[in-house]
Amino acid sequence: MTRSTLAPGVAVVAVPGGQLALRTADGDFLRIDTGAADVPDLLARLAGTPPGAPAEPAVAHLLAAFEAAGHLVPAPGPAPASGPDWPADRRPVLLLGDPALTEPLAACLTAAGAAPRPGTPPDVATTRAAAVVWCLADPVPDGLWDEADALPERGVAWLRCHREGHQLWLEPPAAAPGDVTAAHVRARRLAATAAHRELAAYWSGHRTTGAPVPLTAPAAACAAALLAADLAAWATGHPGPLPGTLPAARRLRRLDLRTLSVSEHPVLPVPPVAPPPPARPVTRA
Repeated sequence: MTRSTLAPGVAVVAVPGGQLALRTADGDFLRIDTGAADVPDLLARLAGTPPGAPAEPAVAHLLAAFEAAGHLVPAPGPAPASGPDWPADRRPVLLLGDPALTEPLAACLTAAGAAPRPGTPPDVATTRAAAVVWCLADPVPDGLWDEADALPERGVAWLRCHREGHQLWLEPPAAAPGDVTAAHVRARRLAATAAHRELAAYWSGHRTTGAPVPLTAPAAACAAALLAADLAAWATGHPGPLPGTLPAARRLRRLDLRTLSVSEHPVLPVPPVAPPPPARPVTRA
């Protein structure tokens, strides 16, 4: 076995009484039956600092069980000098919208290895960027994102978020034909509420509001981190969602700007609707 270490978030706990327990990355505790294994040798190998000699059979058996369960991963080598592993052809990212959201997002993307730059709505039609992210501090006006919804058909990833009162909606990333677009999210949300007429009117601008909801720096940073993580997962070919979570392309998230709590909601594309048949001429006997 090559040099390995415990997976991120996993820990082995020395329980009073001489027993060992494993705390999984999700917070569950599992008892470890060490049997005849040399415990100090086992712990050293789990920490990624094994002695030079091969592991004894009892220790090797436990290490293989840890690896099979996903609790053991290859020990990381030295960090590459070139920085984050973001593919060069996916580095250009066009950012549009409210600077209170796009500026922290640009900082997150730059740190992750992308090359974000600000843009304006007319840039969407001609962009050569690998991805477009549009962040609004208000509800989305009718038709504003219609042209951007076609970006996945051109091979351009499309992410977006917008604010409604104290809620910031982070829509699923669309990166391929058939993915969930802003129009799909709009249709699904209208279908899911009994107040669909009121919600449609709210989106269309038929509303009177008071003092604006402040977008605090922590809230903006939280939203930026979530969007950047989605974009990084797409750019680097992340293997997929964690167990018990929704795939990013099928996940609508709502961020409460007061508590910074996030809820996830499944969302699917809306299939095309066939046009109604032409009206038949009325014939009278």
